[in-house]
Amino acid sequence: MNNYPDFRKFNYTNMYNNLFNQNIDNNIYKEAYEDSNNLYDPYNGFIRGNLFKDLYDPYKIKVPYDVKPMNEQASLLTDIDALGFAMVDLNLYLDIYPDDRKAIDLFNQYRKQKEGLMEQYESKYGPIVLNSDSLNKYPWAWDDMPWPWDN
Repeated sequence: MNNYPDFRKFNYTNMYNNLFNQNIDNNIYKEAYEDSNNLYDPYNGFIRGNLFKDLYDPYKIKVPYDVKPMNEQASLLTDIDALGFAMVDLNLYLDIYPDDRKAIDLFNQYRKQKEGLMEQYESKYGPIVLNSDSLNKYPWAWDDMPWPWDN
């Protein structure tokens, strides 16, 4: 007989619920969001990996890496990625606080900005995702544009 614990008897659901409820009880996200000054803009949240200033922990890197796009195409992609990250982070917040009107409005603002940037990108550089409207044409356009390494 070994001395290892029997993980089949371990209740992961209770452990998860206890951790989740501790976060809900502490209201760490709500407190971090209450003051809109406690939010980074999409780009700064993107390079830090956290939109909430009070919840950002730099760990070992005191200054996050600043993304320096090499051209307009890379700049648009960086902005699209930053807005996408901000939407995901706000989505996680809204999973816990679905009635927060300010957060919903901010999420929708970022969504509209991202959609506008994606339209701008696709009009200049071609489709960015497979479900893009710019692919609904003949002939197939997915591989028409130069690849990033072709420049």
